[in-house]
Amino acid sequence: MRKIKVRVYPSKEKLKNQDQLAWKMAEVAQDPTPVAKDVSEMIINRVIDNASVAIASLNRTPVVTARSMALAHPREDGACVFGLPSQQRFSAEWAAWANGTAVRELDYHDTFLAADYSHPGDNIPPILAVAQQLKKDGAAFVRGVATGYEIHVNLVKAICLHEFKKDHIAHLAPATAAGIGTLLGLSTEVIYQAIQQAVHVSFTTRQSRKGEISSWKAFAPAHAGKLAIEAVDRCMRGEKAPSPIYEGEDSVIAYMLSGKNGSYEVPLPEIGEAKKAILETYTKEHSAEYQSQALIDLAARMSIKIKNFDEIKEVVIYTSHHTHYVIGTGAGDPQKMDPQASRETLDHSIMYIFAVALEDGKWHHVDSYSQERKTKPETVRLWHKIKTVEDPQWTEWYHDPDPSKKRFGGRVEITMKDGSQLIDELGVANAHPAGAKPFERKDYIRKFDDLTAEILTKEERNRFLSLVERLPVLTAHELTLLNVEIPLEKLLASKRDQKGIF
Repeated sequence: MRKIKVRVYPSKEKLKNQDQLAWKMAEVAQDPTPVAKDVSEMIINRVIDNASVAIASLNRTPVVTARSMALAHPREDGACVFGLPSQQRFSAEWAAWANGTAVRELDYHDTFLAADYSHPGDNIPPILAVAQQLKKDGAAFVRGVATGYEIHVNLVKAICLHEFKKDHIAHLAPATAAGIGTLLGLSTEVIYQAIQQAVHVSFTTRQSRKGEISSWKAFAPAHAGKLAIEAVDRCMRGEKAPSPIYEGEDSVIAYMLSGKNGSYEVPLPEIGEAKKAILETYTKEHSAEYQSQALIDLAARMSIKIKNFDEIKEVVIYTSHHTHYVIGTGAGDPQKMDPQASRETLDHSIMYIFAVALEDGKWHHVDSYSQERKTKPETVRLWHKIKTVEDPQWTEWYHDPDPSKKRFGGRVEITMKDGSQLIDELGVANAHPAGAKPFERKDYIRKFDDLTAEILTKEERNRFLSLVERLPVLTAHELTLLNVEIPLEKLLASKRDQKGIF
């Protein structure tokens, strides 16, 4: 890997295109180095994972809304939308919008945490939509996804957005633009311009994940994917972008991130080096914010040692800076303690999550968020006894550059009314690559079956899985069938409506 030094340049100090971060990322995207087999296999896993959570969310309100909007943009030679018949096609950017929202809605797919947060699987829907519309084969799609993950993960390693209250889709959009550039075999110049456009239009505030969290949390990555598709389209037509987008005197580092004296070092593969960043990412066994994954597993482990939850006096979770300030009491969000809060808010409340997981000894993507569950009086009492504390050691582990040493969980001290204590800790989730039970292909398929068993026919389940497991060798026609259909009688909003503008 090489380290790209990035800083702000005054306008009078000309920075050549070839020395800019966006150009270096475009070079990685344009590099034809073959995708390694273990990377291809992991991409298959993540396509299965995305389909699992997307199908499970198809009748949830944000996904119905996104699909309804896509239905207003049919295109005979376009892309598929999850749930709908594969012969129905839609404009790629709207298919990406619908599918991206479905993938993100349950907060249940893959993650990468470092200097910032990310869900790199959000790259897959827009890259697939473009591949289907432009009749690319499975090998091209795999190359595109490998690039999307590579750029996304390395930006997240180097540039913290959360510190400056910017939403993490600002790293997703340029990664997706780069991935589409790889998919289509575009020149370095065109990809460079598309990356810059994607960066320019995707910087948004972090209020989407603060306070009263709304359904926009599900729409935000799909919006970034749609913006990336549009940016690539414009640049393929010869349009240029604000430049230099990272290093410019009035650009994102200077005015949206660390300021005019700010600087970063972004790791990127050498030209000719395989793109392996996807292997550093991890999926979720539980439908909640990733920093809660290990703590859910820990709660289940501690649960069996507690006979009477009403005898608990206090629960203190010692954890990292990010966990404390994003999903813990350090966020200062009263909504995180409110039984009437939205699902989107509660999956960002480790106090709520730990209380339910401790009582139930498990977590469920629907039942654990139900109105009955979140308003249960004894749960509310326990929930309000829980607080988080930042522990510098856990913050250090969280940011360890060695993937095998990163830790995202915490140490929990439960104090009973009689003064006795139960203390335990867990660094990584059971499903993490370094965890007790790392996810393998069979686990991705089990997750797929668990989430879709009541929705898909057996024939459709088998068709999709047999197709996706051949992903790197799929023909262009076969890739257009990489979709999951469900019986229309089970699907809300399967026909165009007249509710909105479109």
